[in-house]
Amino acid sequence: MGKLGVKLAVGCAVAACVVASVMVGRRVRRKRAWRRVMRVLEELEEGCATPVERLRQVVDAMSVEMHAGLVSEGGSKLKMLLTFVHNLPSGSEKGTYYALDLGGTNFRILRVQLGGQRSAIIGHYVDSRPIPQHLMTGTSEELFDFIALSLKDFVEMEENISEHSPSERRELGFTFSFPVKQTSSSSGILIKWTKGFVIEDMVGRDVSECLQQAISRKGLDMRVNALINDTVGTLAVGHYHDEDTVAAVILGTGTNACYLERADAIIKCQGLLTTSGDMVVNMEWGNFWSAHLPRTSYDMDLDADSPNPYDQGFEKMISGMYLGDIVRRVILRMSEELDVFGPESSKLHVPFILRTPLMATMHEDDTPDLREVAKILRDTLEFPEIPLNVRKLVVRVCDVVTCRAARLAAAGIVGILKKIGRDGSGGIASGKNEGASRSKMRRTVVAVEGGLFTNYTLFREYLNEAMTQILGEEIAPSVIIKVMEDGSGIGAALLAASHSTSSVDTIQIP
Repeated sequence: MGKLGVKLAVGCAVAACVVASVMVGRRVRRKRAWRRVMRVLEELEEGCATPVERLRQVVDAMSVEMHAGLVSEGGSKLKMLLTFVHNLPSGSEKGTYYALDLGGTNFRILRVQLGGQRSAIIGHYVDSRPIPQHLMTGTSEELFDFIALSLKDFVEMEENISEHSPSERRELGFTFSFPVKQTSSSSGILIKWTKGFVIEDMVGRDVSECLQQAISRKGLDMRVNALINDTVGTLAVGHYHDEDTVAAVILGTGTNACYLERADAIIKCQGLLTTSGDMVVNMEWGNFWSAHLPRTSYDMDLDADSPNPYDQGFEKMISGMYLGDIVRRVILRMSEELDVFGPESSKLHVPFILRTPLMATMHEDDTPDLREVAKILRDTLEFPEIPLNVRKLVVRVCDVVTCRAARLAAAGIVGILKKIGRDGSGGIASGKNEGASRSKMRRTVVAVEGGLFTNYTLFREYLNEAMTQILGEEIAPSVIIKVMEDGSGIGAALLAASHSTSSVDTIQIP
């Protein structure tokens, strides 16, 4: 071999060594980056951990905060609002009742026929209508006249189909999903508008009275006899179908809970008397907070970036509005550590672009190659080709976030049961329930409504599993979670029925 050949051979060898060195270097850097990504996952798992001991601490904290909120106004993060609803549907209601559900840019009118036997809803008819944009910023009279006219048209159309006795006054339940200070079971003062409504002359006025006046102006013989929110409506539906229903929880885009409390336990309103001895309390539990809640840096960043920082802390950890965005924030952090996601997508920086239904679809993807995960990452976050091991990593992130949310929701539910002595422990400040024997644990039903629970199988399974772990094998079978539908519609009509023979003076406040 000549000198030229030797030089070429040496050059090739050097080049090969350089290439090999570069490739080895890349592999080493990639392994290190992958280890950093796995460390992000491990930190997330540690930060979101919800062992049973911690869940029981959350249970105790929820129960204590409930008690504090019943003692004094502002005494707790939980508002523990009096609804003045004390006469829940029993199943004996009979006749035709109406409901109006106003909670956004559309409203619904319902006509519900009850057969007088528990669970006998003979039929219900629904009409959904949009609210014209100009009425959302007009006057209260314009808005409620429009609604009252729509209500009159609906009533006349339905009663042309079926008979209505002129001697029967129509009863209406009104679901009004805006901040209200309740003054009776059928009246409440609007605190502020949300969801794009800006009708200034309405703030500080009784919303039921405004609706009633509009109904009268349209010549419709109908009385507004129940003013509720969707959570109370869910409890009404649950109690109508099963008299052992004592609480209701909304687990959807937002979250809230209400329950049936003894009137004499509502200390901030001492001397409160109701014919039933009970009253439904609207907890507004989305604002619950405790040092025992497992909070991560992602939760802190989400809260800081939200329109309401330091508010609704529990809701931001468990509701459908926020879970997808927590996952997005974790993926963003991982993409900063590893380029396996490809060039960083600007979409990944857009808040709430990864909605919880999409997150649930990825989490529950059972295809061998996780093609649904790849599709959502490509179509929503604009990541081109994602390796299978990274898709599995994304599914794991979804699992950690969802598992924490479901288990905390379960702890919240058990906290309610503990407060009223239905968890087998005797409760907190539960008076006559104290010392209840585990062997005599009463059957207890919790009504649940919302797509996060009903449509998200793994969320539901994690919640049910946590309920059993917290309560124990002996008590858990006595607590039943029942899915309810349309508390804001049918529930309002049922409360109109249950309050049709009772008046507000059955509640006495000293």
